[in-house]
Amino acid sequence: MTHDRAAALAQIASEVRACTACRLHQGRTNTVPGAGDANAEIMFIGEGPGFYEDKQGLPFVGRSGDLLVKMLALIGLKREQVFIANVVKCRPPDNRDPLPDEMLACKSYLDRQIEAIDPLLIVTLGRFSMARYFPNGKITQIHGQPKYDERRAYMPIFHPAAVLRNETMLPQLEADFRRVPQILAQVKAQRAAKTAAPETPAPTPPPEEPPKQLKLF
Repeated sequence: MTHDRAAALAQIASEVRACTACRLHQGRTNTVPGAGDANAEIMFIGEGPGFYEDKQGLPFVGRSGDLLVKMLALIGLKREQVFIANVVKCRPPDNRDPLPDEMLACKSYLDRQIEAIDPLLIVTLGRFSMARYFPNGKITQIHGQPKYDERRAYMPIFHPAAVLRNETMLPQLEADFRRVPQILAQVKAQRAAKTAAPETPAPTPPPEEPPKQLKLF
């Protein structure tokens, strides 16, 4: 399974490196397919590569990446233990917001990465990745509040870059990260129950006996 997941991610990365599906390929230095553990329980999805990411071909390697690493350390994790990706795989010019057609061009790559990794928890960083799962949500209102489906949980949190611009948001970011272990435990229990259910069918109740008349003496 590990090899299959790693091979699938390598294939996607290879396709991303050759991609010319939208205008963003015209200005890139490197594509940034994503990086991390193919067997990660947590997948982080950001918005798009910035200056340093474009230079190195890796996600979240600038100041935002440093803050993300600090937040992971709060819950005993290193970045090598998670998988980090973005909704677009090439840097938008001047770090502008990714456009709808650019996100659409990259959507299948991200969808396939999620399918290959099958994480327990997807954490969205910022509003563009949040919109995939919370289309009408406002990050200031729903950050840190997970929702669940049959496979995993999804939790929106502030983008580290936004917190760096407004450090009063840092305690909220820390509090949201501290919820992660609890959310993972809930999803694991949910998956375990779903796996166990077919193997332990409910016992057939015994046939009902006709009621017996009570004796007075």
